[in-house]
Amino acid sequence: MKVLLIAATAALLLSGCATTKSWSATGGSRSDATVKLSYEYGMFEKPQVNETEAINLATSRCKTWGYTGAEAFGGQTQQCNMSDGMGGCNRWIVTKEYQCTGLGNKDPAAN
Repeated sequence: MKVLLIAATAALLLSGCATTKSWSATGGSRSDATVKLSYEYGMFEKPQVNETEAINLATSRCKTWGYTGAEAFGGQTQQCNMSDGMGGCNRWIVTKEYQCTGLGNKDPAAN
């Protein structure tokens, strides 16, 4: 019975839990008309993200530069930002890049 309890506890810990993550603007370029959004998650988390939230945030950033919208380039990058010291990773950062669309106002003085 003890072995079963230990095995069940280990399985629960290793399976992780779904965690809602929010996108944050972490970079971009007005002149290149790009916006980078990111979120972080830990080793035992299963991140759940809202893609509508992401496109709305990217569009909002693009609109401040005079563009009318944003589109995802496609794909995303995942990078370890906290190593466990044994070749594994304890925390990850996921980044997705967006292209601003529509006619952009390249003159900062006009905004």
